[in-house]
Amino acid sequence: MARKGRLFVISAPSGAGKTTLIKQVLKKFPEISYSVSHTTRPPRPGETHGKDYFFIHESEFVDMIDADLWLEWARVHGHYYGTSRTFVEEQLENGSILLLDIDVQGAAQIMASGLDPVSVFIMPPSLEELGRRLENRGTDDPRTIARRLKNAKEEIRQKHMFQYVLVNDDLETAFAQLCHIFEKEMETS
Repeated sequence: MARKGRLFVISAPSGAGKTTLIKQVLKKFPEISYSVSHTTRPPRPGETHGKDYFFIHESEFVDMIDADLWLEWARVHGHYYGTSRTFVEEQLENGSILLLDIDVQGAAQIMASGLDPVSVFIMPPSLEELGRRLENRGTDDPRTIARRLKNAKEEIRQKHMFQYVLVNDDLETAFAQLCHIFEKEMETS
């Protein structure tokens, strides 16, 4: 019988450095597959359909909710985000190591799904630093940044649901800690 795959779920407030850390992990561990989520938000500069997200129309997303085709989905910052149930289940059945980059709401749904994911929450060093990072990113207006900071406070309150919590105060240190988690958990799968 084929070995069942392993599922990793990584969540963080917007601006905590999750995307940067995930890109580094995927370079270091080429055996890990990245699960591309679907979203109804418009692409940011440099994002590619099918690589960063599958960018779909809101009506298509809602149709997929009605058909129960999402493993997890949520409305975050005014847009829908979701992970295809079929894709994840097929990857795990084929023995793949799969990494999901999802928000806290989605992570809770995945943890309740029975798929037994390894869950990691990435914290910013402080809300003040998170605000600076969001401003320096230059992709959001002040109103959006304020909403992201408000949401970050709620997401941080839910960090206890995760198996691992790490603070991204120094990128190299956070990357080393994240690599250690992956090495440990892939060894035991």
